[in-house]
Amino acid sequence: MNSIKVLATAAAATIAMTAVPAHADKLDDIISSGKLRCAVTLDFPPMGSRDAQNNPQGFDVDTCRDLAKALGVKAEIVETPFPDRIPAIVSGRADVGVAATSDTLERAKSIGFSIPYYAFTDVVLTRKDAGITTFDSLKGHKVGSTAGTYEAIALNNDVKKWSDSKGSFRAFQTQADVFLAISQGQIDASVVTNTVAAAIVKSGKYPNLAIGGAAPYPVDYVNLIATRKEQGLINYLNLFINHQVREGREEELHNKWIGVGKMPNLTAAGVYY
Repeated sequence: MNSIKVLATAAAATIAMTAVPAHADKLDDIISSGKLRCAVTLDFPPMGSRDAQNNPQGFDVDTCRDLAKALGVKAEIVETPFPDRIPAIVSGRADVGVAATSDTLERAKSIGFSIPYYAFTDVVLTRKDAGITTFDSLKGHKVGSTAGTYEAIALNNDVKKWSDSKGSFRAFQTQADVFLAISQGQIDASVVTNTVAAAIVKSGKYPNLAIGGAAPYPVDYVNLIATRKEQGLINYLNLFINHQVREGREEELHNKWIGVGKMPNLTAAGVYY
């Protein structure tokens, strides 16, 4: 009789353990909350900026809203400077980063990446009177870029390699700080994405700025980001981007916000994303 009771107790315990409901993941949490909080950089036109009424606008803003619509929730734009993109996700202040985040192996140690949703090439942005017309002519000049960005890391490494006593690199908190610094002569040039350079020159806000040639950096693939452990959410982001591309929405956003050339190829040659 005691043996039967022991077996019954063990069986009940096994049933109880298997009946424990699975913990909801981040994707479930977003859907349940009815809100998607997107970390977006708003001083990076045409990907993210503010209109005349101070409302968020741009390629990344529309991408966030498209993602929220696909999830059946409301989009909330969380303005996030470049250096704060990963901390915003890790700390839980935002659910997803839609902020042109380059997919470096170092960043992948602390954050999860989707497949690429856009790709940039880089150019030199300079002052018209600085005498800079090519990337090589940056040597011996004061240059700078936005802290933590792909361009900042690459440019700072180049300045170190050049070992030119007259040259220097300075990091800034925002892209707007970089534009102002070039315009005012604090630095002579920066390396920025082709889209940013075209947008800032076209805007006329800094009439003394000009593009000073292409930068010899690899194509900069940028991805949506989420916490590394949330594979369910990352899988959803991958499928969302796939649908954006194959249904023509990605090209539509490119034409609306970039307006120059064709939508870039999002796959690296010989590599399947």
